[in-house]
Amino acid sequence: MNDWAPIAKEYDPLKAGSIDGTDEEPHDKAIWRAMLARYVPNKGVTGDPHLTLFVARLNLQTTEEKLKEVFSRYGDIRKIRLVRDLVTGFSKGYAFIEYKEERALLKAHRDANRLVIDQHEIFVDFELERTLKGWIPRRLGGGFGGKKESGQLRFGGRDRPFRKPIHLPNTKNDFYGEGSAEKRNWSREGTRDWRTRDRDHERSRDKRWPERERSWTWGESERDSKEERSRGRERKERDR
Repeated sequence: MNDWAPIAKEYDPLKAGSIDGTDEEPHDKAIWRAMLARYVPNKGVTGDPHLTLFVARLNLQTTEEKLKEVFSRYGDIRKIRLVRDLVTGFSKGYAFIEYKEERALLKAHRDANRLVIDQHEIFVDFELERTLKGWIPRRLGGGFGGKKESGQLRFGGRDRPFRKPIHLPNTKNDFYGEGSAEKRNWSREGTRDWRTRDRDHERSRDKRWPERERSWTWGESERDSKEERSRGRERKERDR
């Protein structure tokens, strides 16, 4: 727990798919793909990764000029790379912006996140492909993206950090004598009380049983006497 952090220090697809980083098995196929992937960062990418911002959730109509206009207010920009489809040339909705100074990078990271550009709320974070060990991109099942509707949530990133795990103390069931002497005595006393109560119940039932027999006998004798009196009245009427 001492080295726990809400933001991932090293990328692990299994942990990224867990809300608190404690899952032991993948919950979707994308995590399996990321765990089996052998990804090597693109060697054709140039620039300093520690001075580069990742900007996502862009409007597909947003251009490099618009990005330069917005992000140049935080400092001098060295290069902007808006990722486009190789076939169509259309924007894929994310870009990389490299600054000349770390101060400008940190300011943009702090202030530009959730900024609205062309009616889209953008997401800004540090570049992770070349700085986070074990990084697997989203297209291979990794990343920190994903939607709730898709069932492929990812945690450990800036916008969806890990939740701190809840560690409950290990407790044993002491009712059967595995705990302290006080609890064991309580258990034995409780058992003895139940036995005493059962014996008292048996005794009270035995006492009530003769009374019931007497009541039944009295009821039977009273019924017999009533029958005899009715027969006697019938004989007197016949004699008349």
